[in-house]
Parts: sequence; C-alpha cells; structure tokens
Amino acid sequence: MLARPPLLVRLLGTAVILLLVVVGGSGEPNRPAPTGNAAVMGMRFGPLAGARLVSAGAAPPTTAQCKARSHVACYGVAQVQTAYDLSPLFHAGYTGTGRTIAVMDLYGSPTISRDLAAFDAAMHLSAPPRLTVIQPAGPVPPYRASGARPGWALETSLDVEWAHAIAPGAAILLVEAPTPGNSDGTAQIVAAERYVIDHHLADVISQSFGTAEPDAPRPEVMSLRSVYVDAQQHHVSVLAATGDQGATQNSGNGGYFMNRVSSWPATDPLVTAVGGTELHLDASGRRTSPDTAWNDTYLSHPPAPSATGGGLSVYFPRPYFQNGVAGVVGNHRGVPDIAMSAANSGSVLVYASFPGVQAGWYPVGGTSEATPLFAAVVAIADQYAGADLGLINPALYSMYYAHATGLVDVTRGNNTVSFTQGGTAYTVVGYPARARYDLVSGVGTINAGTFVPELAATAPYVRTISYTYANPCSVTVHSPTGTTADVANCPTADTITVQPSDRYLTVSIVDATGSPVPFSWGTSGISSTAVQVICGATRDMRVAGGSYTLAPAIPVGDPACPLPATKGSITVRLSNYP
Repeated sequence: MLARPPLLVRLLGTAVILLLVVVGGSGEPNRPAPTGNAAVMGMRFGPLAGARLVSAGAAPPTTAQCKARSHVACYGVAQVQTAYDLSPLFHAGYTGTGRTIAVMDLYGSPTISRDLAAFDAAMHLSAPPRLTVIQPAGPVPPYRASGARPGWALETSLDVEWAHAIAPGAAILLVEAPTPGNSDGTAQIVAAERYVIDHHLADVISQSFGTAEPDAPRPEVMSLRSVYVDAQQHHVSVLAATGDQGATQNSGNGGYFMNRVSSWPATDPLVTAVGGTELHLDASGRRTSPDTAWNDTYLSHPPAPSATGGGLSVYFPRPYFQNGVAGVVGNHRGVPDIAMSAANSGSVLVYASFPGVQAGWYPVGGTSEATPLFAAVVAIADQYAGADLGLINPALYSMYYAHATGLVDVTRGNNTVSFTQGGTAYTVVGYPARARYDLVSGVGTINAGTFVPELAATAPYVRTISYTYANPCSVTVHSPTGTTADVANCPTADTITVQPSDRYLTVSIVDATGSPVPFSWGTSGISSTAVQVICGATRDMRVAGGSYTLAPAIPVGDPACPLPATKGSITVRLSNYP
C-alpha cells in the first residue's frame, strides 16, 4: 500500500519478551537486537529465537522461581492486582462488568481460548463473560509456526490474558487482521477498528503495535487517523503502546534510528499513549520500592535497546490538554500520557501453547503489556461512570493539574539506550523521569482504587435512559450509591442504575405528540435523601453527596399537570457535569 517501509505493524511488546532471553555466561539476560526476517510485515523480527520457558506445569511459577530460572522477577495476577489497588473496586462490584475491551492484533493465536482457560484456572480467575474472535477485515491465513506468526500469537496471549486479569468482569473482543500478499496490514487494521467502532462492539480499544514516525509518511498518517476521529465521535477510548526501544525505535531497514524517535499511533492526540514502568514487588504484591521508568537496556551485554518509548512527535503539535506542560513538550505532542508495568526485569506471566512453543508459562514485558493493563482500568472506569468515557486525555491532564490522588508520580529512571550497529557503538540519550510530568512516564502511573473514581468524575459524560409509558408510572432513582431503580406501571421501562460518579440528574417528559410536558422539583417530601418531582417547569437537580431518591410521580387527572394518561415518554439524563 505504501511506497515507503510498511507502516504500523511492528510488534512493540514481544520483540523484547523474556521468553526470548538467552542467559549468557555472565548470568545476566542477553537481549540481542531483533534478528531474522519477516518480510511481509516489513520488519526484522525473530520472536522465538532462543525461547526460554520458565515452567511447563499447569501451575505458574512464583517470583522466586522465575528469579532462579531466568534471573528476572515475574508476577502473577494477584500480585499485580494488589500493586494497583484493585481490591476496593472489585469488592464494590467494579470489575468492568457490562463493558467490552477490543484487543487488536495481526493474525491472533490459534489456541487463545484454550490458553486463556488455562491462565484463568491457574490464576484463580473466572472466565470472562464473553471471549469473541472476529476477523472483520478478511480471513486470517491458517497458522504456521514460522515467521512472525508465533510472535503475534504470543502478543495475543499477553493482551487477552492480562486485559482479563485486570478487568475480570469485562467481555473481551479479539479482533484479528490479516496481512494479504505484500501488504503491511495497515489498511486491514484500520478497517477492522472502524468496523468495531461503527458497530458499537467495544468501549475501549487496545493497540500493542506501532511504527517509528520517520517510517510513517505524513500523508498516510493524516489519512489513517480518521479512524481515531471516528472513535472520538462514538465515545470509544483508544490506547496505544509507546514502543520498547526507549528514546529510539526500530527502523524499516532492520536496525535502530540513531536519534530520538517516537512511535505512531501513540503520538496521535486522539490516542492515549501508554508507556512503561518497572514494578518492584514482593510475593504478596506489596511494593518493595517505588515504581521506576522501565529500562533494561544495560542488563544485557552488550547493551541493546529495551526500555519504554517516550518523546516528542514530529507530526502532531502540542494538543490543548498539554498546554500546562508546555515547558516539557514545547510545541510538540509529548508521549506517553500514562505508564503501567512493562519491564522485562519485572514481567508478567503468560500462558501459551500454540504450535512452535512448549506449552507453559513465559515471563513477558513491553509496553504492549502496559497497554492492555490500562485498557482494562479504563473499562472499569466506564462501568463506574455507567457511560463510555471516550477520549480520556483531557481528563488525565485535568487530574494531573489538580494533583489527583489516583495518579502516582514516577521520579526515577530514564529511557536512554545504547546499541552496536554496523560495528559502531551508539547511545541515544533519552529523557529522565522527574517530579511531575515527564517524557518517560507522562503524568505518572496509577492507584486504581482512587484513580477510577477520579477519572469517572473528571471525564465529561452524559447518559440517558428513556422509556415510554402507556399508563401512569413512577420511577425511583438512588444516587450516588449505584443501587437499582424501581420502575412501576411502565411496561417498556428500562431499569435505571445511577453510578457513584453521577452528579446531575435531569428528567424530561413528552407526550404522545412529542411536545414537552412541564414539571418541576416539588417541595413535598424533600429530605436529606429524597426529592419528589411534580408538575411544573424542568430543571436539573445536583446530586451532592449522600444518597438521594428521585421519584417523579406522574399523576392522572391533575389539572396542574397536562400529562396525558395514555401515552408518552420519560427521559432521565445522568451526567457528571451540569
């Protein structure tokens, strides 16, 4: 499709997966630059060269066992859930229920259903409400354990298993795309994403792939980003990984750029860019030290780029939501926006059994780990709000400017990388983590227990529940406790659930002709927990703490209320802003 090196489909995470680690004589992980050739994808990538399994059993290895066998820490689901303080949300019923996370991957995995079931059984997770696999951009060719296919299969395992681990109540939609002929797959990925958006199949989209901006011709980028405009209009949150080569990126010729480079589509302001941190956890998931920017470059001998992407875009100017960090980003779009676990030296465990690998557990890292982790958190926030939050970047920076307690600053580390290319040693000096916003961790990482309520309260949303009436009816709405409404005498009414982040309620009534029916909030029955709606003029009620009951009683035959007794509709509008 493109005259330049193929766009978009370089795998960001599995190029540095720890199952690829070969332990050298020094005892340190040896992470050579990616080798091999996947010509159809326009990149050099040998994802399973020197694959090292950490456990072939059904039970996952412990952190101590990973350190003994592969010289790095690995973490299971309970540890990561504890690290991000998900328990308060889970105990309150917020697990992503009612939301769908779309995982976008080339090719997918032929064993994903079986592998997810094994992962869930070992990690003591229930199966997701639904795991659906679709190929809306065309059929994926039959699996072969060669070329790029095993790498993408492992990427799929990582994305699906860990999106489910963080949001166990959310449905998972695996969207597989082919790369026909000599195509790079860009058109297929864009077509697949557009299908998901236009058919309202998901609330959040996770993208664990990208390409260096210099390899992404500007006209193609500006044309292809129309899918993100589409997502914004449909209130779908889109996330992308920032890359795994630190301040540089893989180039189309199979090497690395020798200067600072950022990765698209993470650089698009309509996409939330997810960078990487390193977790330092004990066996129970408690932190032994604060999170640091992920950089494993200098753990290998010789050094090879293995660090979180982050930097400035050459295509996109500073978006308005970054005006408050103009001193860092200048006139450019800066990435990442947020950061989550991605380090190879503190990786997560993935179960895989597709042809080409020995069935078992592999420690995996990369910003393509961080991206599904954060996608799951966004899905939980959507459930908390009772609405799709859509583009969350403005809210993230509003939270940052307001010193939100759910954001946790990352102040140590950098994404400087070194490598040898053509017999010459290079160092690309990256960016340091520092107090407040930086180009390594963005606004920081998260404490989900407080981050989710703050995001749901900050990202503007409106949701409406409408129902028709054929007879007099009433509705009771409890807020902001999230309890369920009671609907009486309205046969076609939907159940109304008010979420904790709902702060404003509006009720409107129209008759059978579509004409508005005036009514007002009455004084009768008002207390600290109840407000009765009677006839009069419409206005909003602010829900400001406590538990309120909204009871719009629709009387019959009241001369002050011109509501026909036979037919009409009632709409309840709920939002977190007036």
